[in-house]
Amino acid sequence: MRKLILFLTLAAATAVAQDIASFEKRITVKTLPNGLTVVLMERPEAPVFSFVTHVDAGSAQENVGNTGLAHMFEHMAFKGTDTIGTRNYAAESVALKKVDATYAAYQAENEKITGRDAAKVALLEKAWQQAIAKADQYVVDNEFGQIIESQGGEGLNATTNLDETAYNYSLPENRFELWAYLESERFLHPVMRQFYKERDVVFEERRSSTDSNPQGRLIEQFLSAAYTAHPYGRPVTGWPSDLKTFSAVDAMNFFHKYYVPSNIVITVVGDIRAARAMPVIEKYFNRLAAAPAPEPLRTQEPPQKALRTVVLHEQSQPVYIEGYHRPGYTDPDDAVYDLLSDLMSKGRTSRLYRSLVRDRHIALNAEGGSFPGNKYPNLFFFFALPADGHAAQELAAPIHEEIEKLKTQDVTDDELRSIKVRARADLVRGLADNEGLAFQLCLAQARYGDWRELFRQIDRIEKVTKADIRRVANATFTEDNRTVGMIETSKDAGGNAESNKGEQKQ
Repeated sequence: MRKLILFLTLAAATAVAQDIASFEKRITVKTLPNGLTVVLMERPEAPVFSFVTHVDAGSAQENVGNTGLAHMFEHMAFKGTDTIGTRNYAAESVALKKVDATYAAYQAENEKITGRDAAKVALLEKAWQQAIAKADQYVVDNEFGQIIESQGGEGLNATTNLDETAYNYSLPENRFELWAYLESERFLHPVMRQFYKERDVVFEERRSSTDSNPQGRLIEQFLSAAYTAHPYGRPVTGWPSDLKTFSAVDAMNFFHKYYVPSNIVITVVGDIRAARAMPVIEKYFNRLAAAPAPEPLRTQEPPQKALRTVVLHEQSQPVYIEGYHRPGYTDPDDAVYDLLSDLMSKGRTSRLYRSLVRDRHIALNAEGGSFPGNKYPNLFFFFALPADGHAAQELAAPIHEEIEKLKTQDVTDDELRSIKVRARADLVRGLADNEGLAFQLCLAQARYGDWRELFRQIDRIEKVTKADIRRVANATFTEDNRTVGMIETSKDAGGNAESNKGEQKQ
């Protein structure tokens, strides 16, 4: 076994060293005059390319009252431009302004705390709905996506999380200029068409993922308990009241603040030549107007001083989760937390799986790691699903036994070597395809200002010692720093009164 680990260690280290050396020969990085950063990697294995547009704004950047807006704008970025998705933009633009005006009037009356006139609200809502119907007659549904698919595009997608928003798809290499035009156009001329129809879609996403999902409700309540100040305690999908009230004007204000070139990194990987591709990118993306980068997030989560507990009574599978505050990705100990995550939950050989699932048969699944984001100080969590006949609370003691081992006993030499080998192997596997490579390079460039940090993380992992693991475990996994969340299966056969009850203790 030790010979195998040594072989894998040397092989992975050699592969990473070769990759970073070859990457430097094939990667071109340029910051355009307007502040947008471009990373191009020549990888001519097949006549295609993939890209990622990374906007350094997620739901953590939203203001109170506008939660869910980052995700909402992600949806709107597929609605087209002033030339795509419209039958007559001149007329549509006028109609959309009428939608904005009627919605503002409706909201002003509807949100009155005193003196609200219900009859007036109904009339104003009717006028707003009529304005929407008039604007909708100019819409060509899904034209942006249809253009991309008709030109051989694949994987058209986007994602929003607490930390950022990213857009991606792949195209044949002979459609590079078309891509540059389309991707720049949707951020040069965004149109908030069908905004309120799409807002309903987002609300339904929240309903299915959270409101109608016991585990979704638990995670939301758990994070709300763990965070008292920082926006990591808010849901990416937004609070229901916000999803019913924010406007297309709010979305455009969010766009103008955060979708500025200095806050965007674009990475392209595939069958391209930088000498030909960069002038095309400059031609189209230099059209985006320069603007100051948004101010950094100011709010920091104060140190937790007491155990916090959330218990939901549901007609569902019991669940146990606990989390401990840990620093963000720039902390010197970030690599230690990566190793802790691997040690505790990477596959069937991980400590949690072996102890709770394989040996004791008290859990169906057990894992640990960091969430809900990693740009800011986040949580190291332990999560487990009890096996039949076992309650959520029963999992606390065995999990704490494993935590105590981290604090009092050194990991073995074989464990430490295996973890480090897997970290290198995971990196190498992540470089296998254009899309995965574009994501990793883009994130490293956006977070650190240098794509090479993708590889330097391996160096940081290599330097982690047994003493580091014990030190970080003792500093992090303390009672006062712990938040616990549980679903206890309700005994109410009707599933009514008990199913919505919950407790929160601090």
